[in-house]
Amino acid sequence: MARKISPDKGPGGQNPPADLMIAGKITSVHGVHGWVKIHSFTAPESNIFDYQPWWVKFPDGWRQLETDQFRTVTKGFIAHICGLDDREEARLYCQRDIQVSAAQFPPVEEGEIYWHQLQGLKVISHYDGREYDLGVVDGLVETGANDVVIVKATADSIDDRERLLPYVENFIIAVNLDEGTLIVDWDPEFETRKE
Repeated sequence: MARKISPDKGPGGQNPPADLMIAGKITSVHGVHGWVKIHSFTAPESNIFDYQPWWVKFPDGWRQLETDQFRTVTKGFIAHICGLDDREEARLYCQRDIQVSAAQFPPVEEGEIYWHQLQGLKVISHYDGREYDLGVVDGLVETGANDVVIVKATADSIDDRERLLPYVENFIIAVNLDEGTLIVDWDPEFETRKE
């Protein structure tokens, strides 16, 4: 059964896990019996149902959810949240991120990382014999051709520009999680958009 949880607390008065990661989103209601549509950010997409419980943030705090059924539909999934059998109550869960503990993710192969591990890394370009602080990783985007790293400027970066860097071997030199850096070979003067 779905449980209401006190603000910013989990079951039994405990805080939700500190390593929460967004794994998907509850997008809309489906039918009249409390089912909801799910957009998964996991790969493969059905893995989102393996990473339970889900944590969902509401204005009054966190709620821990579990699903007891799900089905594949044309554009994603529909799921039934345990104890949620009313369409109007289900509507309150819509447009909310589904977060899960990163500790639930399986270990990655040698030399691989999860995208969430890139978030917040300092991006340093080694270009033309010099080193440039470009900012920090603010997000990632799948484009189909290749993934793109969104780099947000910081107070220490060389300028205040946001950059979009292709996450491909030609430009990525090293990812050092221990040092918190993403080393790239990127011309700091390259503009992704001309005005």
